[in-house]
Amino acid sequence: MRNNLKCCIFFLVLQLITMPVFAFSRGIYVTQPSAQNARTINYFIQQAKRSGIDTFVIDAQYRNTRYANNVRHVVKSGIHYVARVVVFPHGGTDAQVADKRIWNKRLAIMKYAVSLGAREIQLDYIRFRAKSYSSHHKSRKIAAVVKYFKDALHVPIQIDIFGVAAHGPSRTIGQDVKVLGSVVDAICPMVYPSHYEPHRYHAQRPYQTVLNSVRALKQQLKGFPHVRVYPYIELYNYRYPLSRENKLRYIAAQIKAAKDAGANGWYAWSPNNKYSQLFQILR
Repeated sequence: MRNNLKCCIFFLVLQLITMPVFAFSRGIYVTQPSAQNARTINYFIQQAKRSGIDTFVIDAQYRNTRYANNVRHVVKSGIHYVARVVVFPHGGTDAQVADKRIWNKRLAIMKYAVSLGAREIQLDYIRFRAKSYSSHHKSRKIAAVVKYFKDALHVPIQIDIFGVAAHGPSRTIGQDVKVLGSVVDAICPMVYPSHYEPHRYHAQRPYQTVLNSVRALKQQLKGFPHVRVYPYIELYNYRYPLSRENKLRYIAAQIKAAKDAGANGWYAWSPNNKYSQLFQILR
């Protein structure tokens, strides 16, 4: 009896240690060029430790020695490494989405990232082109691609979706979370206030925009309780320039909304990897 209890405790502890999920994750997006720069990576790690960031979503595009060394350093530092892989740049055509040669090229990059310590894979541009025809069959085709990667990798799979898809099926691009929920472990809606219409209305209401989007997504995912939600927030509104003070409020409002809406965390998106204001807010 005592040995059985010890065995149960051992496996419970092992499971907790190897779980890829934090209670509430805070992450930043890192480009591959940034990841290849040791000085930049060391700065990000230092700031992450000071500000409570636990996840780096790092682009994985091609093999590179400096990238490999720096990513291993990230992992050894205790940062959760999520590898972001662009599947169909700018969205795929019917032929591209069905082309297994493309799938296998992306899979090779994913396996490379896993070998470096990636605990999860994040699929971006996992969709059809935006300017295309509408069909409810598209989401099933996208789900088939996701399942192919999931079955081959045996690691949790995240997908990025448009903010509009958080509110309901987007059949032009093939993003229907009620279909995709069965083949993913996490969904990352890009709930940038600058991307919602009317633009001025949402630019002035970052908290409500993110809150409503995350809540709508979670409502759609009621049948998939295992699927985690990590909204992407933006660090500035490119349509309406903000003062430094208002920009800090803008970022803080999105962060608060993600937590209030019941998300599992958030990822901050900066295409140029400028995070000084985010670090300031979190500290």
